[in-house]
Amino acid sequence: MLDAIETLFVWIPLILQGFLLNLTMSLIAMAIATVAGFFVGMMLLSRSAAVRLPTRFVNTSIRNSPWLVVLFIFLLALPFEVKIPGFGVAFIPDWLKATIAFSLPVTANVAEIVRGAIRSVPTGQTEAAESLAFTRRQIFWRILLPQCYKRMLPPWMNWYALLALGTPMAAILGVQEALGTAQEAMEAAGGKPEFLVPFYGFLLLLFFAYIYPIALYTQRLERRYAVKD
Repeated sequence: MLDAIETLFVWIPLILQGFLLNLTMSLIAMAIATVAGFFVGMMLLSRSAAVRLPTRFVNTSIRNSPWLVVLFIFLLALPFEVKIPGFGVAFIPDWLKATIAFSLPVTANVAEIVRGAIRSVPTGQTEAAESLAFTRRQIFWRILLPQCYKRMLPPWMNWYALLALGTPMAAILGVQEALGTAQEAMEAAGGKPEFLVPFYGFLLLLFFAYIYPIALYTQRLERRYAVKD
């Protein structure tokens, strides 16, 4: 066991570099999901059935798709390189493919958060604003959004935590994030069974140290907003 711990300490700097890639993927994927989810959520609220119904079908399908399957689809579907006129060939790294893949199911769930938050605002407020000659844009930005923000933030943070915890799946695609680096480290050190607990235990501590404060802050927001409601 002492040999395993010594080996772990040798590899900790590289594992931490891999963990930074986990965080990078989670932040980029969440940014994509937030922007895309907002627009999809608005499409789910569209008065036009031609927009609302297909969007609901696609969104529900994505929400109920296994993340690992989506990951493999994006790995195979996205090209390895893209030719950009005037700039040459740009290679698409596997970690970026994984990031885009992770953003897809989170986008679908963020869209539901947006839809649910807007629907939770009493319709009487919208009707009162319309009677005062507010435009739909003014109603959204001045009345709906300020109230929806506090309803959306806690579940949004929950989904970010789940997304960050899901990024180690990228190791299956060969991405050198924390899990992939730890696995390579164990193989390079001889692949002894006694390496498993120290290395995987260290990974658990890394993710716990990052996610637990987010979970605590999310609970705090839920309590605070619940009291105000």
